[in-house]
Amino acid sequence: MKQLHKQASVNYRRDEEMPGNQYSPKTLKHPRSLPRSINYLFREQRLLFVLVGVLIGSTFFILQPTLSRLGPSEARTAVTSSFQSSNRGSQGIFQRRSVSGRVPADLGRRRLRIVVTGGAGFVGSHLVDKLIARGDEVIVIDNFFTGRKDNLVHLFGNPRFELIRHDVVEPILLEVDQIYHLACPASPVHYKYNPTNVMGTLNMLGLAKRVGARFLLTSTSEVYGDPLEHPQKETYWGNVNPIGERSCYDEGKRTAETLTMDYHRGAGVEVRIARIFNTYGPRMCLDDGRVVSNFVAQAIRKQPMTVYGDGKQTRSFQYVSDLVDGLVALMGGEHVGPFNLGNPGEFTMLELAEVVKTVIDPSASIEFRPNTADDPHKRKPDIGRAKELLNWEPKISLKDGLPLMVSDFRNRILNEDEGKGL
Repeated sequence: MKQLHKQASVNYRRDEEMPGNQYSPKTLKHPRSLPRSINYLFREQRLLFVLVGVLIGSTFFILQPTLSRLGPSEARTAVTSSFQSSNRGSQGIFQRRSVSGRVPADLGRRRLRIVVTGGAGFVGSHLVDKLIARGDEVIVIDNFFTGRKDNLVHLFGNPRFELIRHDVVEPILLEVDQIYHLACPASPVHYKYNPTNVMGTLNMLGLAKRVGARFLLTSTSEVYGDPLEHPQKETYWGNVNPIGERSCYDEGKRTAETLTMDYHRGAGVEVRIARIFNTYGPRMCLDDGRVVSNFVAQAIRKQPMTVYGDGKQTRSFQYVSDLVDGLVALMGGEHVGPFNLGNPGEFTMLELAEVVKTVIDPSASIEFRPNTADDPHKRKPDIGRAKELLNWEPKISLKDGLPLMVSDFRNRILNEDEGKGL
């Protein structure tokens, strides 16, 4: 019985292997038949589902930059309209791609998301005002070492303004288009107490590299040190004491410029470098040790104006709105720099004191004191490059700008918003 069963099994397998057997799987294949994967796609309308999936995925990635800039209600509207038009075929995809991107603030210009480090400070807050006024989104990063919330309080209700309390010596992750790096103590009183420069610049350059943002470094005329060239051109390498009392600021800014150019050449980061000369205007710190704020605050308080040395050392003073215009022009231009941003009008310290007396109190007195270490004897910018390539030059003279600063200082001093002085 077992032998008969075995023989039947053998015969059955032999029948399956016969070429003419209608149940043989080999008879289902044809030499010219489609490959199995293509045959699989055409069954049960699988190809249609694949095409619909590709269409939906393409729509999502095309609209993603736009949705990241829209509010919740606008985003829902955009998504709804995109899926309603998804059935119109590939033509609709290309139409949407042509209009994708960030939401324009006005015709002919798209809205930018911009970080301003040190944006609560003197220059930074004025820059933020200009960027907000032209329709951009602005994120201010400040640790309030020298900056003040009062400089920005008028923007707190603006939906395009954000304020982050953060020290740039620690990394931060943000998605932005441009970075204005102003965060750094700029007066001797502050930078001698807290000499930070390099780490903040390094972190902001790293952020610019990571997100593909354009980076602007606000350097300083102090990179020229006590210059042997007058006026100073951008090609002048400077005369700096690397171990002096002011060197933490001078050399820190020189190092920041080096890092900026290294990231530009080595990592392809878009960078801009501005060398800022003496600037004055509303919102300056009352007692930061800089000559204009010193003279104005002392004259208002009926104190003698302090002149260090013989008073014959020279400086050039630009009004803050002129500087802000220069920074914006530099960021929006196509030239790396460095660019001198300053007013070429040159004054001795004694001449400046006379201007302050004329504006505030003709009876104000002057007190002479020994000069400070490494104090530059002359400072005057050559702004020929900025005129030619940025179409920029200062418009406000010292005699016109100083009264605006005096009005701000007088209100703050008389209202005792800040300290009584050092």
